[in-house]
Amino acid sequence: MNPGWRRPTPGIGAGPGRWRAAVASLEHRQYRWLFASNMAFFLAMQGQMLVRSMITFELTSSPLDLGFVNFAVAIPMMIMSPFGGVVADRFERRRLIMLGQGALILSELLVVALLVTGQLQFWHLVATAIIMGCVFPFTMPARMAIVVNIIGKRGLQNAMALSMGGMNATRILGPTLSGFLVPILGLSGAFSIGIVLYVIALLCLLGVHRCPPLQGARDLSVGRDLAEGFRYIGANRLVLVLLAFGILPMFLAMPFQTLLVVFTEDVWAVGSRGLGLLYAVSGLGGLLGSIYVAQRAETSGRLGVMLGALVGFASFLLAFAMSPWFLLALPLVLAANVFSSVFGTLNNTAIQILIPDRVRGRVSSFLMMSFGITPLGTLPMAAVAESFGAPVAVAGASVLVIAVGLLFYASSPSLRSVDARTREALENEDLEQT
Repeated sequence: MNPGWRRPTPGIGAGPGRWRAAVASLEHRQYRWLFASNMAFFLAMQGQMLVRSMITFELTSSPLDLGFVNFAVAIPMMIMSPFGGVVADRFERRRLIMLGQGALILSELLVVALLVTGQLQFWHLVATAIIMGCVFPFTMPARMAIVVNIIGKRGLQNAMALSMGGMNATRILGPTLSGFLVPILGLSGAFSIGIVLYVIALLCLLGVHRCPPLQGARDLSVGRDLAEGFRYIGANRLVLVLLAFGILPMFLAMPFQTLLVVFTEDVWAVGSRGLGLLYAVSGLGGLLGSIYVAQRAETSGRLGVMLGALVGFASFLLAFAMSPWFLLALPLVLAANVFSSVFGTLNNTAIQILIPDRVRGRVSSFLMMSFGITPLGTLPMAAVAESFGAPVAVAGASVLVIAVGLLFYASSPSLRSVDARTREALENEDLEQT
């Protein structure tokens, strides 16, 4: 890694006010370009998610088929994620992200071409979802790792919270924009807007400096690099536990987002604009949670907040699933996403603080697998929704999250040591930079 490229973050948590502390990472020019690229990319992705769900539901009218499309993303994501992490540690990370985004643009162009010509079929959506599932494992670990290369570990919580905040802001803007554009431009027009945003995201990366791999990163074969990543995870129990703890809500409950179209069509009958509003409120909740983490001290009571956030997420999601009224569901899903964002950001930041840069891409790929777990979990949830209804499926998943989360805490001494271990890692980072 070019040692002159990474600069320490000045005054994270200090400054004249909480707002300045919350956006301190934006003082880095390189981080600003990366943040702009992320915003355009995730704005496109979130908007496409809504439009893709509407296209699928229009073609098949089946909640189970919605699950199959997301399942098609999950399988290659799960299989390819470890290899994506190896590649992120061996190759220049900016170029890797750009190549992946270029492939994604071509895939989405194929979908819109088939849609415009009236030739789009369900299997086309499944096939392009598989392509997306192959691209993400290579770009997302590099996208996560490059944040640490820019910012360093001290101040990483702020940078990751801003990144998560940007992602959650796109969860507001993307679906809302798409939900209101579909009646005006049609499904193909709204889908095309997403492609334009993907192109903008690609161009913004030109403002980010190259991030070459560490010296000697290619000394071992790909197989040995992969094995080293697994050995590191196996030998560092706390990192392993945090990875599993982060996967829990992703697999059990987060697939509820795929079923939002079922709630808006079959439960509350509020249509595409209601669906866009529901996605927007979910994103607002995630944004508020990220803002809270961004201005929060890096070393105080991480585990207690994480556990409370997990229980809060599941509790409000349970209430959302049982709501008979759309207007009542809005504040409930907002609160659920506040807690989900706090939990996910703190958990992922703890992992990034604990791991060394030589395996950062590979461990980040295991984090990427947790994103793959979400669409993987849509199939069982969609199957339950098909038989018993979406409210029962989401409510049952919420209860499971609470039960398994408390079991995790009670049975894992490693998890209970996370506050002390992250403080130690940050102190070691400070010593290395002095």
